Amino acid sequence: MVSIPGGTFIMGSPESESRRDSDESPQHKVTVPPFFMGKYPVTQAQWRVVAGLPQVNRSLKLNPSHFKGDNLPVEKISSYDSEEFCARLSKSTGRNYRLPSESEWEYACRAGTTTPFHFGETITTDLANYNGNYVYGKESKGIYRKSTTEVGSSGLANSFGLYDMHGNI
Repeated sequence: MVSIPGGTFIMGSPESESRRDSDESPQHKVTVPPFFMGKYPVTQAQWRVVAGLPQVNRSLKLNPSHFKGDNLPVEKISSYDSEEFCARLSKSTGRNYRLPSESEWEYACRAGTTTPFHFGETITTDLANYNGNYVYGKESKGIYRKSTTEVGSSGLANSFGLYDMHGNI
């Protein structure tokens, strides 16, 4: 877990931003209190351990992911599955785990930046794992790996120390 300092930021994207969605406006100021967030997406190995703990509200598949590998991010799960994961982890450790709110997630992802991505104005498949056949802005096509990659393998954390905030799943 990484300690995310509290702060104020402008949530949403400006109307001039390339490929923005209408639900990203209007931009507005949000203040977020300090919180903790996972340094990496939850791996399949982590998922199996927690999914093997006693059920709190609903059952969980031990290995729901399409792409298999201990250090690959868990995928093919619902928000309900994620909430159950947090409930089991909380009950087992005696500490409170939860999903971040939308504003907490955006604040953590931006990590003090005002650009579309924490690493700048554009994205390429050298910086994140996504379908490189879809370009952003004036970038060239990139790699389409057709799979997730090991968490943190991009080697590019944001200034809060979080990895894989712009792609992999």
